[in-house]
Amino acid sequence: MPPELLTGTIFLVAGFIQGMTGFGSALIALPLLSLFLDIKIAVPLCILNSLVITTTMALQLKKHFEKKKILPLCLAAIPGVILGVTLLKNSGSDIIRISLALLLICYSLYSLLSTPKHPNLHPNWAIPAGFLSGLIGAIFSAGGPPTIIYTALSNWSKDQIKATLTGFFLFNSYLIAIAHTSSGLINSTVLSLFLYSAPMVLVGTLLGGRCYGLLKKDLYLKVIFAFLVVMGMMLLGTF
Repeated sequence: MPPELLTGTIFLVAGFIQGMTGFGSALIALPLLSLFLDIKIAVPLCILNSLVITTTMALQLKKHFEKKKILPLCLAAIPGVILGVTLLKNSGSDIIRISLALLLICYSLYSLLSTPKHPNLHPNWAIPAGFLSGLIGAIFSAGGPPTIIYTALSNWSKDQIKATLTGFFLFNSYLIAIAHTSSGLINSTVLSLFLYSAPMVLVGTLLGGRCYGLLKKDLYLKVIFAFLVVMGMMLLGTF
């Protein structure tokens, strides 16, 4: 299969997953892309397609956006990203990755198997959630879990959860895309593959959004925690 067609197919699936759940496209696409693309091509390509996904979802969910929910996460993520870039130069990142993976798997399995509860976290928890998402995202390009857990435990509607995740990921994606552009990572090869994959990721996102509309809140939360288990396993499998 030509790399352009394979890349488009991968992003079709990745867009569908994030269109349905509100997250997860990079964790689906990046491991598969890295099998046949250089990581310096795959990562900025994921970011550009993330802009398509999150912008599309933002237009769909804009009436559910609440600045007081999204802004604290975005502001807290900035120092997290700065610290994450610094820690990336050190050799202890594997411990953080393993700890995060085990936390995701254990907590998500507990949430799936236990009696459903409806906690209501204080809004101040947005600060550590945003900070950790920025930190982990800068180190591993997979910073969603802290914010995903925070939104899932805030006793919001499923539209509020998905809209908050979308607004936060939109901010992060544009921030990282600007950094990639200024550092020269977005080159002609990346842009060429992006032109092939962007229509596919758009179709996937729209199809995923249709499936999301069929999910009730309790089922939506189960889907979130099931994907968090998968994300944890994928983090463990990167060694």
